[in-house]
Amino acid sequence: MLAYSALLTVALVLSSPWWLLRMATTERYREGLRQRLGAVPWQLVLSVQGRRAVWVHAVSVGEVLAASRLVGELEVALGDGYRVVISTTTRTGQALARERFGANRVFYMPLDFAFSVRAYLRAVRPAALILMESELWPRMLHECGRGGVPVVVANARMSDRSFARAQRMQWIWGRILRKPALWLAQSEQDALRMVVAGVRTDRVQVAGNMKFDIRAPKRSRVPERIRTLAEGRPIFVAGSTVEGNPAEEELVIRAWKASMRGETKALLVLAPRHPERFAAVEAMLRSMRYAKVSEHLGAGEVDEISELGIEVVLLDTIGDLAAVYGVADVAFVGGSLVRRGGHNPLEPAQFGVPVVMGASFENFRDVVTKLQEAGGIRLVSDEVELGGVVADLLSDRAEAKAIGEAGRRVFEEQQGATARSVKAIVALIRGEAA
Repeated sequence: MLAYSALLTVALVLSSPWWLLRMATTERYREGLRQRLGAVPWQLVLSVQGRRAVWVHAVSVGEVLAASRLVGELEVALGDGYRVVISTTTRTGQALARERFGANRVFYMPLDFAFSVRAYLRAVRPAALILMESELWPRMLHECGRGGVPVVVANARMSDRSFARAQRMQWIWGRILRKPALWLAQSEQDALRMVVAGVRTDRVQVAGNMKFDIRAPKRSRVPERIRTLAEGRPIFVAGSTVEGNPAEEELVIRAWKASMRGETKALLVLAPRHPERFAAVEAMLRSMRYAKVSEHLGAGEVDEISELGIEVVLLDTIGDLAAVYGVADVAFVGGSLVRRGGHNPLEPAQFGVPVVMGASFENFRDVVTKLQEAGGIRLVSDEVELGGVVADLLSDRAEAKAIGEAGRRVFEEQQGATARSVKAIVALIRGEAA
């Protein structure tokens, strides 16, 4: 660990000019810095007083969504003597976690230095640390081992890239992967890869994918605002779009202009994955009639804007995309037309909305495979094919309904991972046989 800490320190020193510039010019790099450096919020300390804590770490929005039911069901299963606290890495994840769980028990994950990690372990004294998916930090794992804190990797997966890296550097990764006490794998393939990479067989269980258990927030008013703007037209939602060369939003806009703008007159809803890109995406829309919609836009403002005949909506909000998919006639799930591994196709599938994705879906290979086998998704290779497929689905409602219902059945049949994970985690915490 001494060598690791030294290398981390050197890397931080060498990159400090870049970080200082970012912090001086961008608020998101300054936010939470004190917490990351080991300043434990007093609200967090008060929230765990008199109770045993269970620490759940969810990197960003996707992991927070997957953890939402886990947190609630863990607290019910463990009882009043326990308190679940939640850390995130990103600013967007932090905002959603505070909204979902309350600000007093949500904080930023400390940087992976001994002094910052130990500060939180001393203050929280967790009965267990639960890491969502694959966020492994050597110092955190080491300090948990020293303190007798069992680590669980929940909703665990091993992507093609991670598996290849683990095989190439097994002498390093094998030691790290053996640290957690329990791995709750999303699929049999993930579990097998973990064992091949060095995880002990008796520490791996296949619990399923918690993202099948995600439910959209029912209290969001954003979907109805978008329906108002559509004025009876079909709605095409492109969600979790990402940067690229060209940006994925640009590819979607090309597809919409070529195949939907004139033919079906569909309203295009763009929901970029990262809020810091909202301004850049808005700049792409300057030549079109567009509106930004968020929780901050009043109903009267929507009515006024709709008189202009809006063509494109930019979703300027965090955590509402899953609900917005519910008003879509067809949904495209981003991170897939550019090589980013794709995002979660289950968010629209749960509503019976036909799903379209690009060829890059490595991050959700198991989910996409199940949807493909059931006929619940359409895959495309580029923006030309995207435009054609979406236009066909908007015109052929019978086919769209069949694809959407197949996706919904997959979503419903695969649920239950959260309950299985809670059972295994509670057994570990209480020292019972799983």
